[in-house]
Amino acid sequence: MNNIARLLRKRPTETEKLLWRYLRSKQIDGFKFRRQQPIDNYVVDFVCFDKKIIIEVDGGQHAADKEKDIERDNYFKKHGFKVLRFWNNDVFKNIGGVLEKIRENCLSRPPLTPPVKGGEFTPLK
Repeated sequence: MNNIARLLRKRPTETEKLLWRYLRSKQIDGFKFRRQQPIDNYVVDFVCFDKKIIIEVDGGQHAADKEKDIERDNYFKKHGFKVLRFWNNDVFKNIGGVLEKIRENCLSRPPLTPPVKGGEFTPLK
């Protein structure tokens, strides 16, 4: 997975490049995002681990293969992540709206808290 993620970081889509300009360097209220990040058997476009938010930018191929996206989103939801999906056109034509939606979701998610002393932390697979 790490090799795939590395390759995807070297070859971002135009949509990913545009969105990354705004997500990198903690530009949205200090929240740190990573791009093309492996999580278990998946590589996500962007993730904020502090808020457990995953951002996916989707082109037309996702309209044809919705089942895989639903399965993937359910997997992440089961592990406490919230998945935000944006169409490429939305990113290009309404970047302000996309960024505001991301910001709102980051601000509305409670911060992760460490387990209670003696509690058990269960990492993803």
